[in-house]
Amino acid sequence: MTAFLLIWSPKKWPWPELPDIAKRVATGEAVTDVWGCGFARGILPGDRVFLHRVAQQPKGIFGSGYVTRAPYEVPDASTKRGYRLCIDFVYDWLVDAHQAPVIAREQLRIHPFSVQTWDAQSSGTVIKPIAEGALEKRWRELTGKRKPPKLDAPAGPTRSTKVTAHTAAAQKTAGIVGAKPATTSEQPPAQRARRATRQASANSAPADTGTAASRKTAPRHQLDKPPQHKRRSR
Repeated sequence: MTAFLLIWSPKKWPWPELPDIAKRVATGEAVTDVWGCGFARGILPGDRVFLHRVAQQPKGIFGSGYVTRAPYEVPDASTKRGYRLCIDFVYDWLVDAHQAPVIAREQLRIHPFSVQTWDAQSSGTVIKPIAEGALEKRWRELTGKRKPPKLDAPAGPTRSTKVTAHTAAAQKTAGIVGAKPATTSEQPPAQRARRATRQASANSAPADTGTAASRKTAPRHQLDKPPQHKRRSR
């Protein structure tokens, strides 16, 4: 079993639903979630995931879970690829990181945690074995020992808990897709002038009716045949 890092930045999306989700997990409910995993395609069902809050205090690890579905592509018009990779997982522990994480970022600066790059730019980073072992041990000391939840295949598509963030992203994407290109009258004066200059140059360029046109109409056997010179008779 391999462990991976899932990154949450409150600057990108505030996740106001987090306190309610944490309460549900605390009661023992098997809450499932969807999370982007960057470019990581090697994540497998049963792998471990840890959630890490970055970019804004309080920073640190505040949740854990087990993967229930391997990476799959989700259409996303806002990305260059046209899609993003996501995984499904079930929480086994989660706290409201708006208040405080379970393991603060400062505690991760000491060995052996320090061998790991915790402040990754995207999710899906593999946690190195030496750091993973120490993390699991410390995690059990702080949260208690629990049996892993059943990793049954979901009956339907897993719904993300980050409803507000996804709604905002969908509205932004719809605005990008629905935007119409500016007409000539709506373009800036400098852009209209460059456009007029290019059109005038195209209209004034002489038509190429010479050799190129002759080669297009000539039969292929004549084009490929080298020129022949007549020998003068003596």
